[in-house]
Amino acid sequence: MYQPETYAIALAFMIITMLCWGSWANTMKLAPGYRFQLFYWDYCIGLLVGALFLGLTLGSSGATGLPFFTDLSRAASQNILFALLGGVVFNVANLVLVAAIDVAGLAVAFPIGIGLALIVGAVSNYLLAPAGNPILLFGGIALVVAAILCDAFAYRAREATRQSASLRGIVLSVVGGLLMGTFYPFVARAMHGEGAPGPYATSFLFVCGVVLCAIPFNYLLMRKPLDGKAPVSMSGYGLAKPTWHLWGIVGGVIWCLGGTLNFVASRTAVVGPAVSYSIGQGATMVSAAWGVFIWKEFSSAHGRAKALLFWMFVLFLLGLTMIAVAPLYGVR
Repeated sequence: MYQPETYAIALAFMIITMLCWGSWANTMKLAPGYRFQLFYWDYCIGLLVGALFLGLTLGSSGATGLPFFTDLSRAASQNILFALLGGVVFNVANLVLVAAIDVAGLAVAFPIGIGLALIVGAVSNYLLAPAGNPILLFGGIALVVAAILCDAFAYRAREATRQSASLRGIVLSVVGGLLMGTFYPFVARAMHGEGAPGPYATSFLFVCGVVLCAIPFNYLLMRKPLDGKAPVSMSGYGLAKPTWHLWGIVGGVIWCLGGTLNFVASRTAVVGPAVSYSIGQGATMVSAAWGVFIWKEFSSAHGRAKALLFWMFVLFLLGLTMIAVAPLYGVR
């Protein structure tokens, strides 16, 4: 399988992760009228397609480790279980976060939800596998916390006349973020120890966990939607436009590309899971940029909200820069 040999390549992988994780939800916007519970079935198909494609290409070339299928066949049962559990936790978190996007929009749900996930995931991953300069790493995380607060206040200012919707959007974002921050330690644990699969095999197992969990959990959300809308019938899936199905699959492929490259980067000695996950969650800033500049979610907001958004971007950029250089100045 292919494994980066330099920090520059690993950093490029993490930046691609950031772009993919911050952009995949735009495919929901390109399927207007398609309830997210139905969209999610196509998204799961896209995850499987992406994991298999990367496993059969990058995961089956290069001079490191074992080829994709051989790696899967030799994985220890305990490591397989950790990868599957990571997928299960991610799936629950992701469905809650997608509901938050539906209620609050990209410019709000991602900064709050994924920002919290960054904090929880970075701290837990660092405790499990310390790597990088802790002052730079946690200093960067502190700036991200400040950016999250700016975004939350901007949202509150925008929604001044719609408090009930504001509260629901923030609550769903917080819950999704806290859950999202707990999946990565399972993935990191799956790739370590005797009989551990490589990142491409781990990504496929992770996706299998997502799909297995989605079958009952997404069906439950079809019956009892978190966004407060009417229940969803499976008949709507067959009646959906072909382009809606396509965008759902593309969304899954985009996320899987980012996720797999992030798992690969985390295996680079100088990086580690805490830094890899933290940079990947720069997706928060990418998604907020989509929501603000492309989808115009704050076009009607007054000056105070827009000023808070400006400082959110500044703080995120500073925080992510500190996290990115943390591996270069690791404590020895």
